Amino acid sequence: MAAAGAHRPGPLKQQNKAHKGGKHSGASQRRAGGRVSVKAQPRRRLRDLSRVDRRHQALQLRRQRKEAVLAEKRGLGSRDGPPHLVVVVPLHCRAAAQDALRLLRSQDAALVRMEQGRAGGFALLCPRLKQRWRFVTAQAGDLHTVLDLAKVADSLLFILDPAEGWDDAGEYCLSCLFAQGLPTFALAVPGGTDLPPKKRIDAKKKLSKAIEKRFPEARLFPLNTEQESSLLLRHLSTQKQRHLALRARRAHLLAHAAEFVPAQEGDLVGTLKVSGFVRGQSLNVNSLVHVVGHGDFQMSQVDAPPDPLSLNPRVGKGQKRSQDMEVQDDSVNGTDEMEEDVKVLMKADPSKQESLQSEVVPDPMEGEQTWPTEEELQEAEASLKANRRVVKVPKGTSKYQAAWIVDDEEGSEKDDDDDEDDDIDDDMMEEAVSQEGESSGEEEEPAEEECETMTVSECLRDEQYDEKVEEDEQMLERYKQERMDEMFPDEVDTPRDVPARVRFQKYRGLKSFRTSPWDPKENLPRDYARIFQFQDFSRTRKHLFRQIEKEETEGASVGWYVTLHLCNVPVSVMESFKEGKPLVLFSLLPHEQKMSVLNFLVRRHASNSDPVKAKEELIFHCGFRRFRTSPLFSQHTSADKHKLERFLRPDAAMVVTVYAPITFPPASVLLFKQRSNGMHDLIATGSLLSVDPDRIVIKRLVLSGHPFKIFTKMAVVRYMFFSREDVMWFKPVELRTKWGRRGHIKEPLGTHGHMKCQFDGQLKSQDTVLLNLYKRVFPRWTYDPHVPEPVPWVRSQSTLPVQEVDME
Repeated sequence: MAAAGAHRPGPLKQQNKAHKGGKHSGASQRRAGGRVSVKAQPRRRLRDLSRVDRRHQALQLRRQRKEAVLAEKRGLGSRDGPPHLVVVVPLHCRAAAQDALRLLRSQDAALVRMEQGRAGGFALLCPRLKQRWRFVTAQAGDLHTVLDLAKVADSLLFILDPAEGWDDAGEYCLSCLFAQGLPTFALAVPGGTDLPPKKRIDAKKKLSKAIEKRFPEARLFPLNTEQESSLLLRHLSTQKQRHLALRARRAHLLAHAAEFVPAQEGDLVGTLKVSGFVRGQSLNVNSLVHVVGHGDFQMSQVDAPPDPLSLNPRVGKGQKRSQDMEVQDDSVNGTDEMEEDVKVLMKADPSKQESLQSEVVPDPMEGEQTWPTEEELQEAEASLKANRRVVKVPKGTSKYQAAWIVDDEEGSEKDDDDDEDDDIDDDMMEEAVSQEGESSGEEEEPAEEECETMTVSECLRDEQYDEKVEEDEQMLERYKQERMDEMFPDEVDTPRDVPARVRFQKYRGLKSFRTSPWDPKENLPRDYARIFQFQDFSRTRKHLFRQIEKEETEGASVGWYVTLHLCNVPVSVMESFKEGKPLVLFSLLPHEQKMSVLNFLVRRHASNSDPVKAKEELIFHCGFRRFRTSPLFSQHTSADKHKLERFLRPDAAMVVTVYAPITFPPASVLLFKQRSNGMHDLIATGSLLSVDPDRIVIKRLVLSGHPFKIFTKMAVVRYMFFSREDVMWFKPVELRTKWGRRGHIKEPLGTHGHMKCQFDGQLKSQDTVLLNLYKRVFPRWTYDPHVPEPVPWVRSQSTLPVQEVDME
């Protein structure tokens, strides 16, 4: 009976929650069913190690890192490594740099070799200590020389004045060096012995206090005796080296000797044989080489001449080595060293050699599908003849000049069809008119000069003074434009002579600047057909750097003394080397000779407050390159669209966009602006952000109107447009006000541009109605690799402080 009627729970029976296994090890192993994930295996292996084993493992890793640092320190300046390159930079006009170099040359048991090509340069060989140094001097006023030598220097030796430390030019030089990337440095103070003891102590305290701000935790070395110079040399050879990522991943060298072999076709171009010690990475003959300040070149072969700075040179039996100081002179070009016992290490393989092609050559007929027939060509000629018109022109005007003279009716239409319409707003129009006036004035001047038979010194003085006044007026105008852009950002006046729908036909409205879509491949300029773009730039960069870390490159090893044969080099490179300029070479990574769109993240330098407008020519020092170009400024945000800025802001980090050769980050960047007298002013510093042609820079225009009649949620707005057709054209675009109201256009009123608008609340009478329009802009292709040598820098006395600019 009991077996026949078994109890079953009903539908209302309480259902208890099932027990959860949790995430502890037993439950996870049961759920996995014996499967072990790949990522969990190393963790479990670490867990299995005992405490003693873990201690041993940490000790081994620490010992390996220590040995790597010691090996690097021992290799620098030793027999197998390159000489320790020390660049001596005097930071004050009264700094006794020559006395310091004389003390360094007076070392006992040292061999000194003078370099006649460079003033003050010498090599110091010490067989007893198994160390060798190369000292090169650079004046703080010679900006390019200091920056180029700092790119390859192992140590910088700053020579200070015992009383003041450094002057304005030295401060400016330090600012540029800190922004570029400062290698290991030392501070030396020669002199000061002629001061009384009490004043000497006070001067040392004052100098130490100034150094603490600029060089925290830096040691100051007096340099008045041989013993102090020995201490300085020991400090230079034993201090920890700073790693600069730009040169650590690229082979580089400073030319020790050079020889120019002209080509058979002419003397202007030939083969340049550059000798020096390989640093950084191994040098491959198939890669390209960038000569700083001169361009990219290919190598034909790499030779291995005898080392001119060997610690144990070959000496004859009858010749003795004296322990006293000896002075030997190198030849100017080092051709004697190159010609004896030269071994060819490697020759370039044309199939593996990198190409010098920097741009894509676009095919103009790529988009064409058919070739025009003879009938179509005849119709085109007939239409041209029919469109000919008779225009009154000044006497002596050619047909070509007459073709550019347009009537007032056609002027507006042709302006809008121009491809260079990116910048045409009222400010740009005024600048163009002023430039035309200046150029016409310049054209008239030669005629006056032909008529004159004598010049008066007072007149010349007056003209020079007037030129300075004109520069001040231009600077005042820029200050006004910058202040107007701060007060009324992106606002422009609607033109009355041109319909707004024609003037702003390339602009569009956006529902939301942040979320509205914008295709990065839409309406690209023709210059985008000339550049290269990576499918995935970060993946390519990681792959290249991984190859460098694995040391997969073959070629001349670090520390070898080699001679590079550079092909098709202009003779100006050799002339600059003979003048005493340093010759610095960097090997290029793959693709670094190709043009693309580079984005730099920069911040305004505190020493310069002059207004810098977008698309104004600036000088860039990016990594190991120097070039001139006209950049775009945009905001640095995490969105997919970035608003264009018309001026370089002093209070925020901004992104600078240019066409330039590809460089793999990290790389520092310095922005300079050239004065009318040839000096270069540092205006901004930063680093390379990305190589990305798809970064969208949006130019915003704001049209403003004023409420004429105000109702509860309606208002009549005027002065935004001046025709009924313009109101209908811009009707879909959303409106906003400066006080935060949002609305849209309901309908036009009358024929003079008045319009009825509806808002989400009642407007105030002092409010302003705004309409935002957007257009994508691109940088100009003004890349110029030639940068003129700057005049020694002097602090400019600004006659127009920003606070005193009058807006009226």
